[in-house]
Amino acid sequence: MADRPLLIRTRIALVAALMAIAAWLVLQQPALLAAAFLLPAMLAIGSDGRLRAQEADALTGLLRHDGLCRVLDAEDGAHTRGALVLEMDGWQALEERLERAELDRLLAVLGQRLRLAVRGGDHCARFEGPTFAVGLPPSPDLGAAAAERLARRVQEVLAQPLRLGDDAFRPSLSLGLALSCDGARADAAALLQAARLAQIEAARAGPGEVRRYGPNMQERVARREVMVRDLSRALAAGEIGVQFQPQIELASDAVTGFEALARWTSAELGPVPPPEFLAAARQAGLVERLGQTILDEALRALAGWDAVGLPVPAVAVNLSAEELRDPGLVDRVAFTLARHDLAPGRLTIEVLETVVSEPDGAAAETLHALARLGCRIDLDDFGTGHASITSIRRFPVDRIKIDRSFVASVDTEIEQRGMMEAILTMADRLGLDTLAEGVETPEELAALRELGCRQAQGFLIARPMPAEAARAWLESRPEARREVRRRRTG
Repeated sequence: MADRPLLIRTRIALVAALMAIAAWLVLQQPALLAAAFLLPAMLAIGSDGRLRAQEADALTGLLRHDGLCRVLDAEDGAHTRGALVLEMDGWQALEERLERAELDRLLAVLGQRLRLAVRGGDHCARFEGPTFAVGLPPSPDLGAAAAERLARRVQEVLAQPLRLGDDAFRPSLSLGLALSCDGARADAAALLQAARLAQIEAARAGPGEVRRYGPNMQERVARREVMVRDLSRALAAGEIGVQFQPQIELASDAVTGFEALARWTSAELGPVPPPEFLAAARQAGLVERLGQTILDEALRALAGWDAVGLPVPAVAVNLSAEELRDPGLVDRVAFTLARHDLAPGRLTIEVLETVVSEPDGAAAETLHALARLGCRIDLDDFGTGHASITSIRRFPVDRIKIDRSFVASVDTEIEQRGMMEAILTMADRLGLDTLAEGVETPEELAALRELGCRQAQGFLIARPMPAEAARAWLESRPEARREVRRRRTG
């Protein structure tokens, strides 16, 4: 026979939850929404203690970490089990501009949506801050394809637009998935740790990404921990270098500038690809310091070329979304330019297309301030993101850098040629300069020149090189020899 006291408590809990939801709909208070889920947790506790109030998150009513581990480990079965860990992208920026009550309301709504997105029998939890988890109990149907479909469904449901203050907002979450059949241990704590590693990989790949745990993921995480540990020392020791890749004008073959590219050869790891140590810089809180190092080295090289009479109009540095949200960035750029006695027009700021495709008011404000200072703005890797013409026009963009994916085979494939032609026409109508990235063959260069692309950069012209090698390369150019003759006769 059913446990009558438990049945009574459950019915009371359901009524209380419905009342709390109704109150939340009227008053829009996150605490009331949380109560809708906490009350069943507090009231429907049977004598076996299957659900414990102290294991419920006060804001969302979801389980906490220890509670999720307990209920998952209590599930019997030899079949595959799994876990999802998801974390909201851009949380730090939201914390800087929203009140605590708005953040709490957002988390409460995400918790509610998570319950609706999962299957019956799945267990939902909230950990610290904007981090949520789902425990997937043993099931013969829980294969990789089914788990990945569930992960995408969870993302889709949680990413539906909502209002934050006066603005519409679409949440974005990076998600990690771990299954016991993929080499992760089957106990709940190990599964959640594996899913967390996968989530970290997803977040580093970009907003809204999904990654599945694999056996070599632990090695990648260990490698990143070495980078995070050593990066501060490497910056202090001057191990982070800058190399320069030239950009030329196609009509005249004259040098229009150099792009400054960060390089790091670690004593322990050897050469580290830039995306890896940039991700490590984010994790270590060293983005500003790394960016300042690159800016300083780039402007020092430009001033050095000026001192020996080598004509280089500008140098370009890449800025991340995190740097653009720094309120002190514009002042630091102005100070660094002044220290090297360079006009702001000699500095080009490169930003990724994702920066202008997202409604980030702080980034837009910073770019406009840099443009007012006199810096030029490049939109990097154009064509790889989702920037619309409207979003591009909201930003002070001077030049688009067309991604290599559009340059490859532009000389042989009609479709590639047509897409390049469309991009160049659009840029011309918008009054934007154009530069093709990743030019590797003389045939590609000739096709770009024929289509009217104005500038180019790539291995065909020169590979990235240290400042001294760039000086030697410049000295070999005809315009440099002309400048030397002019100085001698002038």
